[in-house]
Amino acid sequence: MQDTPNIVDREAWLTARLDHLEAEKAFTRQRDELSAQRRTLPWVEVDARYTFETDTGPRELVDMFEGRSQLLMYHFMLGPGWDEGCPSCSFWADNYDGTAVHLAARDTAFAAVSRAPLAEIESYKTRMGWTFPWYSSAGSSFNFDMGVSFSAEDMESGAARYNHGTMPAFGDEMPGISVFNERDGRVYLSYQTFARGLDMLNGTYHMLDLTPKGRDEDGLDFTMAWLHRHDAYPT
Repeated sequence: MQDTPNIVDREAWLTARLDHLEAEKAFTRQRDELSAQRRTLPWVEVDARYTFETDTGPRELVDMFEGRSQLLMYHFMLGPGWDEGCPSCSFWADNYDGTAVHLAARDTAFAAVSRAPLAEIESYKTRMGWTFPWYSSAGSSFNFDMGVSFSAEDMESGAARYNHGTMPAFGDEMPGISVFNERDGRVYLSYQTFARGLDMLNGTYHMLDLTPKGRDEDGLDFTMAWLHRHDAYPT
């Protein structure tokens, strides 16, 4: 944001706004093209038979589609023994309730998954008041295979790589989203995104992007240093 806003008359404001609208339209068209390219990416079959802890008992990955052909799975940073979930993942998760019915109308299921035991997940989920499905991959290699969890040995040696191996992992649990597809009882991975690729899931950030201050994170010790879980903001 400019320190001193440029105050003009309505005609000059509209001229500047229409100029910027052309840039916005170009970006929208580019985004549509990128999304179309994403839909043509190849798939890879998920061969492993992962078992997850759920509130209805053990389930396999194919069961999480709930009769639909597509599954969005958010990798939530909540490791075994953690007192509470990652604040940034919690920030993102505040966007998820209310989406299930709309996703289902487009043949898509949604769930979150973490390595914490189910009891720890349920405790934090209850505290935060969320209702979206959230499963535990405790006891399986799922999160490791999906590139969002890393062993202590890999962290210590520097072998832990994140975002499709393009950057070092800065923790043993990292966020991401995986897109799975089911065909004739077989499961395929069609897409994953991590790091800034997750921005598209956060409505609050996009709302802030419309304002003069934007996300207002310049000068902070680190990005999202301002952030609290929604039940922990100072009153």
